[in-house]
Amino acid sequence: METVFRLESPRVIAAVARVVRDVGIAEELAQDALVAALEQWPRDGVPDNPGAWLTATARHRAVDLVRRRENYARKLQEIGRSLDPATPPEEPADPDAIDDDLLRLVFTACHPVLSAEARIALTLRLLGGLSTPEIARAFLVPEPTVAQRIVRAKRTLATRNIAFEVPYGPDREARLGSVLDVIYLIFNEGYAATAGDDWLRPALCEDALRLARQLAALMPKEPEVHGLVSLLEFQASRTAARTAPDGRPVLLKDQDRRRWNRMLVARGIAALDRAGAAAVGAPGPYALQAAVAACHAHARSYEDTDWTAIATLYGLLAARAPSPVVELNRAVAVSMADGPGPALEIVDRLVAEPTLRDYHLLPSVRGDLLLRLGRTAEARAEFERAAELTGNERERELLRARADECRPS
Repeated sequence: METVFRLESPRVIAAVARVVRDVGIAEELAQDALVAALEQWPRDGVPDNPGAWLTATARHRAVDLVRRRENYARKLQEIGRSLDPATPPEEPADPDAIDDDLLRLVFTACHPVLSAEARIALTLRLLGGLSTPEIARAFLVPEPTVAQRIVRAKRTLATRNIAFEVPYGPDREARLGSVLDVIYLIFNEGYAATAGDDWLRPALCEDALRLARQLAALMPKEPEVHGLVSLLEFQASRTAARTAPDGRPVLLKDQDRRRWNRMLVARGIAALDRAGAAAVGAPGPYALQAAVAACHAHARSYEDTDWTAIATLYGLLAARAPSPVVELNRAVAVSMADGPGPALEIVDRLVAEPTLRDYHLLPSVRGDLLLRLGRTAEARAEFERAAELTGNERERELLRARADECRPS
């Protein structure tokens, strides 16, 4: 039951939000549908299509709620067609219109009346099914901060009476950056879960990739949409090689590249070509990250990778969208291109960065560089600190194993 609801709740919320025009109420009605399932399924059996059952139940309750409202007559005129299954919903007469409630939900949650942080947090909650602690770790901010952002975002959308729609024209362009960031964070949570016993959450990766592909169909002339699609295709191609049979994480340098999905690699290359063809001027951040992923996809082994090219691409990315995390990734590439010494200088400059204070990958990367320099005692301390900081049990086991390898024999 928990698995079904985790997978289906974004679609249920999106379908109901289209009726009630309030994402907070839609989330509550989705929870009501889950309670009904807990009562009925043990008695009547699990339906053939659990997601459709949950959606229908929540939608019926949404219709009842609308009918009970004092302004029912006005609301009935607005949503009457959507309540009649024989009548298709009214859509804008736009050649690239797309009937996808999940996309409507993403664009609604990314409305400009919300702050950028609130947009991403709310959409991760509604579409990604992430808990508040998971979102907090993804943002590297305290849990109460994320909780407040979500509550305030729902209230703002409700009080401002924001339309549940995919915007058109300039409004769509204005919200695109936040939408891309949301999809990327959803994918990342599935690609390397911030908490729990499993390192991968494939359902989140699949949802993010589907949304990215839909966006590419919706906005074929936007290079950064294709750049994001390319990046996610490349990343998803490695899924089968990223875990051992017992579920342990397998680092990139140790992966069997024969297990990489070549079809997804080909899709990534094609999307990157589309991004380049649509671009005017310098490539955007997602296209640059996709180019990095392409370097890995073209290499037969970790050692054969064109690390100089990757370091250069991260330098361009740092200039285009500077961040401490980009610098940390650049340090890894520099370590392979020029050695661990120059890379350690970059990492040491990041140690005092406030946003990386609890970021487990900083001591993890630093530990690897120290180990390659023969400073095993310092490396062990860094791996132990990284293990303490991560919220994912599988990753914690990996980091503790690396720390144990540094102990004197």
